[in-house]
Amino acid sequence: MKVSVFETAVTMASASSLLVFLVSFVMSLSFLQAANLRYFVQFQIFYGKKSIFAQFFIKRMPVLEKIIIKDFKNIAAQEVSLSRGVNCITGDNGAGKTNLLDAVYYLSMTKSAFSQSDRYNSANGCGEFSLSGLYLFENGTENRYSVNVRKGQKTVRVNGKNYERLSEHIGVLPIVMVSPYDTSLVNESGEERRRFMNILLSQLDREYLRAMQNYNRLMMQRNSLLKSPSADIPLLSVLDSKIASPAAYIYGKRKDFSDRILPQVRKFYAEVSGADPDIGIVYRSDLENTGMEELLSASREKDIAAGYTLKGVHRDELDFYVGDLPLRKCGSQGQQKSFTVALKFAQYSMMRDVYGFPPLMLLDDLFDKLDPGRVTNLLRIVSGEGFGQIFLTDCNKSRVHDIMDSLSGNKACYEAKAGTFTLLEKQ
Repeated sequence: MKVSVFETAVTMASASSLLVFLVSFVMSLSFLQAANLRYFVQFQIFYGKKSIFAQFFIKRMPVLEKIIIKDFKNIAAQEVSLSRGVNCITGDNGAGKTNLLDAVYYLSMTKSAFSQSDRYNSANGCGEFSLSGLYLFENGTENRYSVNVRKGQKTVRVNGKNYERLSEHIGVLPIVMVSPYDTSLVNESGEERRRFMNILLSQLDREYLRAMQNYNRLMMQRNSLLKSPSADIPLLSVLDSKIASPAAYIYGKRKDFSDRILPQVRKFYAEVSGADPDIGIVYRSDLENTGMEELLSASREKDIAAGYTLKGVHRDELDFYVGDLPLRKCGSQGQQKSFTVALKFAQYSMMRDVYGFPPLMLLDDLFDKLDPGRVTNLLRIVSGEGFGQIFLTDCNKSRVHDIMDSLSGNKACYEAKAGTFTLLEKQ
């Protein structure tokens, strides 16, 4: 069993003396649905007026042994037994390779990596489908996680028991997906980069997920009020005060993330491209020099005129650089591709460090449009230490054959055809 510190928060109130001995000690231990996967341990210690609060997660590495898919995209009904190591899926475009990876992603994140609406995730377009995964843990126990979407309602279960809230499942089965669409992290709007930070931090930090949910809920209320013919200023002031706390938490976690991830991005960029990792990441936020409540108060008149909130962490930005130049405008396609791959591998490394075990990794058409040198470098990375169960897709059957030959340990190869998957090789 691996133990990793998931989150530690220390709050210190003004204290008169450290001589006051321990007044009370509170410890709670509760299973978060999946008893064999994740324990939540909470300590709160008081020394006089000084309080130390810490949270720990005890986790066991999950491996997906079998997935059962019904009516998900072009997959009508499939049961696929999987390797604990590398799973290669080959086949023509449109055969269902990416859909299989998306089903695995859905079991971890309770949503598709690509489709915002479940209506487009069902085979018949009616928005009804089911997914089930059997996961093996390090102590030999098994848990079955399932998702059922029917008539607009989504149910997520572990061993037949419903989660009270879908958010309780986020982070239970940590996962990272690398796909051709990741270039949007460089080329599209800041919304894509904020989404990237949210997906990563929500898996690492349950409090961050709660802060995001609270912030979005309060911001919707504020924007609705701003659109009204006569904005209620006292009510706006109340909302501004409530928004301040989750906004500050989100800002702090994102700032810490941007500082921590850059060395890892540079490391993987050098390993993938073989080039000097002269790249940079700069996090920009309205909260850098001003608290959220003060920011909203100062911007209130402009917000009322616009009908929505102009300032806040919902406008945060990550700027990517090659040298001193913006990667989006001045980076070559090769540099942009290497950067996005390095960014996702850095995400994987950060999650592995926090969890104490490697997350599941999905590599969707990663080798497409990469030169042979970069393909070789990537294979060297994923076949090294520190990587767990991997799923990768590739249309090039010859390259998949070479990949299988180059890998040691547990591995399997499947061929996708019209939403069905045939095992070609397993070791």
